[in-house]
Amino acid sequence: MPRRSSVSRGHAVRQRTWFGFAAAVLAGCATMVATDDEYRNRAIALMQSSFTSRGQASLDRLEQDDVQRTCSQYAGNAPPTDVAERVQKAQLATVTYPADGKLLGDWRVGEKIAQQGVGLQFSDPPGSPAGGNCYACHQLSAAEISYGTIGPSLYRFGKTRGYTDETRKYVYAKVFNAQAFNACSNMPRFGYKGILTEQQIKDVTALLLDPDSPVNR
Repeated sequence: MPRRSSVSRGHAVRQRTWFGFAAAVLAGCATMVATDDEYRNRAIALMQSSFTSRGQASLDRLEQDDVQRTCSQYAGNAPPTDVAERVQKAQLATVTYPADGKLLGDWRVGEKIAQQGVGLQFSDPPGSPAGGNCYACHQLSAAEISYGTIGPSLYRFGKTRGYTDETRKYVYAKVFNAQAFNACSNMPRFGYKGILTEQQIKDVTALLLDPDSPVNR
């Protein structure tokens, strides 16, 4: 009987090693699937132990509300239709409109809010106005060449959508709580979370809907 060469013996050893590695990986995957909740809890515990409160940036920011917990289950994917409708209905109910009935403020102030990303950081003075940082995700004017593309372009928003009362109401509500119209949106819930004040939301609404705004020129 011919002897096996050292090459064929090495191949056999590597093959056994590969099968053993593959079996270990499959076993590990099965364990991960069975313990998703455990891994999630470990991740949360790790975040809580890694961060410390600094100024106004306290650990309560790590606590998710019902909507955040729901959206986290889909890891950036669109939730099922029934879930999305449930989220949007609940979030729409949180929207509060100005008591004076006026939805448009000063677009000039709105432009400054859109440009600013300050506020609510540990290094910001507590109570100081926050910015919307809208350009981080959207194009708003032709003059600004630096903007993000996570969200859709809002350039010429008013010209495209119209300057109707219905559109004004929609824009105000969308800035107040974007998830009222788009469940699990990446857009912050500016009014619901108290990031922007009522007047600031009016000013941002004016930025999008005032015919004289750079958004609509």
